[in-house]
Amino acid sequence: MKKNVDVSVSTDPISDYQNIIEYAKKMQGIADFLHCDIMSDNFVQKNTYDFNLVKNINRNSLIMLDVHLMVDEPSEDIIKYIQAGANIITLHYEAFESKENLVEALKFIQEHNVLAGISFKPSTPFKEIRSFVFGCDLVLVMAVEPGKSGQTLLEETFDKVKEVDEFKRNNNLRFKIEVDGGVNDKNSKRLIDCGADILVSGSFVYESKNRKEAVAALKEHE
Repeated sequence: MKKNVDVSVSTDPISDYQNIIEYAKKMQGIADFLHCDIMSDNFVQKNTYDFNLVKNINRNSLIMLDVHLMVDEPSEDIIKYIQAGANIITLHYEAFESKENLVEALKFIQEHNVLAGISFKPSTPFKEIRSFVFGCDLVLVMAVEPGKSGQTLLEETFDKVKEVDEFKRNNNLRFKIEVDGGVNDKNSKRLIDCGADILVSGSFVYESKNRKEAVAALKEHE
């Protein structure tokens, strides 16, 4: 049976605020989600947008919003992204000094009927975050170091996705596995075979001449 795979197209390759909104409108009905990369230079070496972007995309398009917070200690701002219309909010394991605050933040997101995700950098082993995934709807595997678009997917990502998928199956968990960074039509099938459910695509889809065909190519795995 063919697996249902979703594609979440990223805002990261786009520097202009208005162009992101236009991209969201064009991709609704083609991509499953818009992956809103929210970055702060207290976590990565880049500053981007905030909840106002999410709010404006939500007001101007129908696409589902997959919000990825790459910021330190984001707890106080989570409610703003919920109110802005996020459908998924993913937090970084490394962004919380207190892991109790991380658990509370994930619960807070779910209590507001938004899907809660946890992400971890390539340098963080999955075993370090395993105890937190029981309370998540999504686990986001970073295939590159966060903060820069257009990087090449790290080879060790495939084994990490397999590891997450095996843990999920062994514990009868239902979270989705998302992969972000360097995803294209050359590695998407292998990622899906390893257990990926959602593929984040930045440059590959954005720079394609035919974006609808590019999204379809990422989902093809038979």
